[in-house]
Amino acid sequence: MEDKIYFCIDMKCFFASVECAERGLNPFETNLVVADESRGQGAICLAISPAMKAKGIKNRCRLYEIPKNVNYIIAKPRMKKYIEYTADIYAIYLKYISKDDIHVYSIDESFIDATQYLKLYNLTPKRFAIKLINEIAEKKLIPATCGIGTNMYLAKIALDITAKKTPDHIAFLNEEEYKETLWEHTPLKDFWQISTGTVKRLAKYGVYTMKGITTLDEKLLYKEFGINAELLIDHAYGRESCTMQDIKAYKGKSKSISSSQILFEDYDFKKARLVFEEMIQNTCYDMMSRNLIAKSGSFYIGYSKDTIPSDGESVKLPDATNLFSLILPEMLKKFD
Repeated sequence: MEDKIYFCIDMKCFFASVECAERGLNPFETNLVVADESRGQGAICLAISPAMKAKGIKNRCRLYEIPKNVNYIIAKPRMKKYIEYTADIYAIYLKYISKDDIHVYSIDESFIDATQYLKLYNLTPKRFAIKLINEIAEKKLIPATCGIGTNMYLAKIALDITAKKTPDHIAFLNEEEYKETLWEHTPLKDFWQISTGTVKRLAKYGVYTMKGITTLDEKLLYKEFGINAELLIDHAYGRESCTMQDIKAYKGKSKSISSSQILFEDYDFKKARLVFEEMIQNTCYDMMSRNLIAKSGSFYIGYSKDTIPSDGESVKLPDATNLFSLILPEMLKKFD
């Protein structure tokens, strides 16, 4: 059986890098945030430039959380522009790779089955990855990182964890190297598809690493996690059965998009309304990136301390759309 080679390529700080590219600025030297300044200092930054990340500023922060001694540019979000860049980057991939071997995971991240192209172009996995990343940088001025793996899971982990520590932002993992370098890695939530809830449930059994998962009785794992234990066990060993062909053959049943947020403290109406608007905005961006429109929407609100019963509403939109300017007023009628 032919050894598989997958790439997982991510555009660094994509929205912020696009805004830097549009201004002819280097994102590694420019302090820039993508946020709607009209929403005031409480506006969430959808992205910050690598230069600001290097200063320890967290992505998805609010404007008022940025240190006062840092001077920066505020760029208003332009989803249409970001989608244009994504399409152009996808076109670069298509110069070298069939669409059947590309899975667009998100607006700024894609999986590529590079297996058959290494012989075709007479390149090693790393040299082929460099070729793609360099062309993206040359033609679109967007920096990228790449995880290379012998399955899709390992490519994603190489991207998320290992590539961040390499000078060229490219990393490779196979099952053996995964066990050697990441079996003892903490925290567990750094691993793809490991949620905070999963971390807490594993901690009950004194497990804090991927290697620790492999030491637990599988019957116990299935009792605790149900069918999800199968994926957890496979990933603990660096295994992944899903292939590019499986993804291309999959037909999803659900056509809904959702988002949720848990607040860390009680919010008054004004602050909660701002969060609600931001969630709608992000959902509209999500729909635009997937070329989807909606005919209706719904929301559900829970309260702390059970002081007020939880409640929700459904909203029928006048026309099917993904435009924030049209959806927001209709949703706010019910929220208010």
